[in-house]
Amino acid sequence: MVPDLLLGLSFGCAAALKPTCLSAQFQQPGDYIIGGLFPLGMETVNLTARSEPTLVVCKRLFVDGLIWALGMKFAIDQINNSTSLLPGVQLGYDMCDSCFEPVVALQRSLLFLTRKGTTGIGVLCNYTDYQPRAVAVVGPHKSDLSLETAKLFSFFLIPQVSYGASSEKLSNTELYPSFYRTVPSDKNLVEGMVLLLDKFGWNWVATIGSDDEYGRGAQGLFFSTAVNHSICIAFEGLIPTDLADPKAKTQLEDTIKLINKTQVNIIVLFAFSQPAQALLEHSIRMGLSKKVWIGTEAWILSDIAASTPNVQSIGTVLGFIMKAGTVPGFQKYVADLFTSVQQDEFCQETREFHHPTNSDTLDTRCGECDHISLQEVSPVLRHSQVQPVYIAVYSVAHALHRALGCTHQACPKAAVRPWQLLHFMNTLPFKVNGRSFKFDPSHGTNTGYKLIFWSWTNSTLTHLPVGSYEGSLYVNKSQIQFHTADQKEPASECFRHCKPGQFRQIKGFHLCCYDCTDCPENTFWSTKDRSTCTPCLEHQWSPARSTQCYDRSERYLFWNEPLTIALLTLMSIIISLICLTAALFLKNLETPLVQASGGERNLFALFTLTLLCLSCCLYIGKPSNNLCVLQQIVYALCLNGCFSTFFIKSLEITLVTEFPRCAPTFLGWVTQRRAWLLVALCLLTECLFCCCYLHLGPDYLLSDYKSLPTEVLLMCSTESWFAFALMHGCNGCLAFICFLCTFMVQTSGKKYNIARGITFAILIYFIIWIFFIAIFTTLKTVLRSVAQIGTILASSLGILGIYYIPKCYIILFKPHLNTVDYFQNSINEEPEEDSMNRQ
Repeated sequence: MVPDLLLGLSFGCAAALKPTCLSAQFQQPGDYIIGGLFPLGMETVNLTARSEPTLVVCKRLFVDGLIWALGMKFAIDQINNSTSLLPGVQLGYDMCDSCFEPVVALQRSLLFLTRKGTTGIGVLCNYTDYQPRAVAVVGPHKSDLSLETAKLFSFFLIPQVSYGASSEKLSNTELYPSFYRTVPSDKNLVEGMVLLLDKFGWNWVATIGSDDEYGRGAQGLFFSTAVNHSICIAFEGLIPTDLADPKAKTQLEDTIKLINKTQVNIIVLFAFSQPAQALLEHSIRMGLSKKVWIGTEAWILSDIAASTPNVQSIGTVLGFIMKAGTVPGFQKYVADLFTSVQQDEFCQETREFHHPTNSDTLDTRCGECDHISLQEVSPVLRHSQVQPVYIAVYSVAHALHRALGCTHQACPKAAVRPWQLLHFMNTLPFKVNGRSFKFDPSHGTNTGYKLIFWSWTNSTLTHLPVGSYEGSLYVNKSQIQFHTADQKEPASECFRHCKPGQFRQIKGFHLCCYDCTDCPENTFWSTKDRSTCTPCLEHQWSPARSTQCYDRSERYLFWNEPLTIALLTLMSIIISLICLTAALFLKNLETPLVQASGGERNLFALFTLTLLCLSCCLYIGKPSNNLCVLQQIVYALCLNGCFSTFFIKSLEITLVTEFPRCAPTFLGWVTQRRAWLLVALCLLTECLFCCCYLHLGPDYLLSDYKSLPTEVLLMCSTESWFAFALMHGCNGCLAFICFLCTFMVQTSGKKYNIARGITFAILIYFIIWIFFIAIFTTLKTVLRSVAQIGTILASSLGILGIYYIPKCYIILFKPHLNTVDYFQNSINEEPEEDSMNRQ
């Protein structure tokens, strides 16, 4: 209330028609000079028409730049009156007009580089001891100007503190080691804008930037950040900064036409006040429909843009401005200054005090400033961001305070080189009005942003705060009244939102044109990457259109499965039959039938068949590496024990039928107790092959994640098929020998053919193994274990049914055939046909 009252009281005297001496306030001598680059003027003459390197003149006063310059003057006057900061030291300043032009800014910068007390710049090999006129420079405001001057000042390592340049390029401390800024980088601003768009669900936007470093740089950052948040840029254009260019109007009109074609409802504008005003004027004139305009501090607070005729019709305006505090006492200071510069006595003293000592010194006076009143600057004064300038001056003052080694009582007035200030600016924080500030590693300060809304009440504009951004975004939606009929946020989408579990499959070349496609099985949709589906980990699975993965359950042949119970029941039946057969053979061990079939060796064979059937239990339950190895070894050894008895009987039959003359000599090895040596030899041979199997590559536990959709299949896998064939091939060879020895043997119809039982038992074994190998090598499910169990039971049942059950039938139901004559001589007699031929 007090500043407004003072402004009101000053309006009367501020409206004086006579010129003031305000322009003389931009230069002041002192012990240490701080340079200032401010856009006091704008709209330079056509630079292309220059034929000589004369002074460039600006035609119009830029009020914001004037306020910023007065902010620097206010800060230095405060410091000079301070008893704790730089006590006993008087800071001076030279504030020059940058005129928004690099040519002008560079010319003014040369003034700060002149050797102290002269107008010349020394060309030296080493500038360590060089003492330029200014120990530091505040400004300029625009990024493109700062990029030019920062290269110049960085060569001399003169601290340069900008109060408005936000280009991300200036964060490169290797290229610009002496550049600092008291505003956040465009990177922070763009992140806040993208979060705002995401907050309202706006993913189809147009972005426009002024054709300068600020517009191009911010637009590039916005594009890269927006893409990562699935925000599509429907139109990306640049508008001219030189509005006097004949092509500027055409370029602005083309931009409006292209925006109309895209049918977007959101426009993000990175531009300064003059280009922004020109774009708004053309939008209104060409009847562009109402949009949501998202702006930046570069134009959102400017009276130039806000004063555009009928600007209320453009739609809704939202913008981010720096979260800068007010500068206490500044408005009163400006009011008092405008009162003072109208007084002749004050102006006379100022001219005498500020009169340049050298007539060749560049005249930096602002002629237009002498013809402006407080009433004209008061609207800008109320909302102008002066704090960045204020902090910039204080950052230099604190660094100078430390470089001089000042105390709270006094400062030694020693020579200080500009580069000596850099260490203190890089490392130490400083306080301004009780608030602590510090430059980050990229020489910037991130004070955060406020989100403001252009609120119109009876043609009066109010910058209404509706949110904030400082790492995270807060928006008070209830305070924003959009231009729509229901005052709710408009939609701006070129596509429908994909549902969870669907990814965006791009169509064509435009990132915004896509179909919503369901994520396939074993992939999931993540909010981090909406354009593709992320594969699940190997031990996980997911259904189609899933948003997460689930752990796979283990799959093997469980004990409680119906199929397992059926197999165990069948195994029990077969074992029972084997045991009954063994008991029957044991009871009738001395009978001719049992003796002719092999005697005690039958009991051994039936015992190995029992073990073979019991080995089916090794295939049920959770497998392991040891179980996988044990399965194959037990199967091979048990089957070998049974086949060894057939082998001995087959040799006996061969000796009697094919080699009758040798039979008396060798029959003792296959009919008496010495036959057990052949059984042991067969088992020992099989044991050797089992050792080779263990050495070459035993079966191992394999976790198969591909065969089953939701489970991991635990199964035994063959590492070496050669080792597998070697171990089981021994039994195959044994069986094949038995088959060769018995399949051609003929017996009289009155005699029992022992050989035929072995032949068909072996034949059944071969048939079962042919089917087993075909199934075993192709199955990749839990049925693989079922196939192995089935093979064991089928082989056991086949051998039992073909070789032993018929003999049990004779023992039980035809005991009259169980005679010595029927069995003992069955293999000793020759076939009937041979006997007849011999007769």
